[in-house]
Amino acid sequence: MFEKIKTFMKEAYQEAKKVRWPTKDELTGLTVAVVISSIILLIFIGIIDHLFLNFVKLVLG
Repeated sequence: MFEKIKTFMKEAYQEAKKVRWPTKDELTGLTVAVVISSIILLIFIGIIDHLFLNFVKLVLG
């Protein structure tokens, strides 16, 4: 049992060394893209929610 865990951990470590980690500039750019996308989605969902709220108020009186 412990031999399998040891083998797994060794292989996982070897695979982690093969990973190409992003540079600082890439990481910053991707973070900005995610934040901007999140804000755009937030605004879009807020507008749709407001429209549905007004529609329900209109229908239900």
